[in-house]
Amino acid sequence: MAIPITYNVRSVLQRWTSVIVAVLGIAGTVGVFVAMLAMANGFRATLVASGSPRNAIVRRAGADSEMVSAVSLDQLRVIESAAGVARDGRGPLVSGEVVVIAAFPLASTGTDANVQVRGVSPRALEVRDNVRIDGGRFFQPGLAELVVGRNAVRTYAGLGLGSTVRFGGGNWAVVGVFDAGGSAFDSEVWCDANVLSEVYKRPTNVFQSVTARLDSSSALGLFKDALTADPRLSVQVERETEYYERQSRTLTMLIKVLGFLVAAVMGIGAVFGALNTMYSAVAERSREIATMRALGFGGGAVILSFVIESLFIAFVGGVVGCLAVLPMNGFTTGTMNWQTFSHLAFAFKITPALIGQGIVFALLMGLIGGVPPAIRAARRPVAVALREL
Repeated sequence: MAIPITYNVRSVLQRWTSVIVAVLGIAGTVGVFVAMLAMANGFRATLVASGSPRNAIVRRAGADSEMVSAVSLDQLRVIESAAGVARDGRGPLVSGEVVVIAAFPLASTGTDANVQVRGVSPRALEVRDNVRIDGGRFFQPGLAELVVGRNAVRTYAGLGLGSTVRFGGGNWAVVGVFDAGGSAFDSEVWCDANVLSEVYKRPTNVFQSVTARLDSSSALGLFKDALTADPRLSVQVERETEYYERQSRTLTMLIKVLGFLVAAVMGIGAVFGALNTMYSAVAERSREIATMRALGFGGGAVILSFVIESLFIAFVGGVVGCLAVLPMNGFTTGTMNWQTFSHLAFAFKITPALIGQGIVFALLMGLIGGVPPAIRAARRPVAVALREL
């Protein structure tokens, strides 16, 4: 025979002060837990959104990232003629690209931050269909002109449309702002690859990577086989989405580990709060428990009743914690991308699955905090407690 749930509800309402303390402890822990995971989700989503399943990125064999890769102009021509590359009336949809890091002052603090400047081909917008000009125009080939991602305009000082900036020993005119749909490109500055190489005194006709638009997402195998079998090339081919997903792993894992550690420390405190609340309930209701046992309610029913009460308190705390951090969804912040050593703006991303994880985490704390007091309540001698009536 089970103890009615209404009994637990009345008990919680009667001890509302101690219950609120337990709820707030669990809510704070869940809030930190969800916020840290939302940060990791946002960082990963920003990088993965940079890639397209129809795009392939080509780098020198053995190069972990664009920063340490090199692809010559002759190799670029071979890539352009490979099977699987999409073409239009103007030719193959391929962009040879150069990446450098430049220092720009943050708008919020004025201190310098590393910004990724990407030299691209005039066909970059056709290759990456998730990027569009949002204001002004695209740069003209051969001129020292910049187009700036929308996050870069807000994050760094002096990159507004129509402004002139100096870096790399040259003066550059900002002629356009582009929208990359919240991807990592929104934190970048783009210009003509050949002009960027010239300003930075790099070897001419040498790129760090080549991005190719494929006929379809299934054409990657055909394209990859054509390049890896060509004796003129020593390159590695990767789907663009997979490349950026791999770029996100290091920092995503670091954020998650840090989040779990912080949540674990706070969770210990929250569990002790729940234990204290439930042990107090056992002490206050010893005669009630003895009476229920005398009326025929077994030890298992008493344990179940106290565990349900603890889980209810934990559930309320979990919901409060999730609601408290929900306004952070979409909040934009920035951090260092350790793969490129450049500053990357990204938004917190709170998903239904993440909310579910927060609730489960709260229930786990409630279970840990509720079982020992419940067992103690069930083991209390009935005769001794009844004598106190």
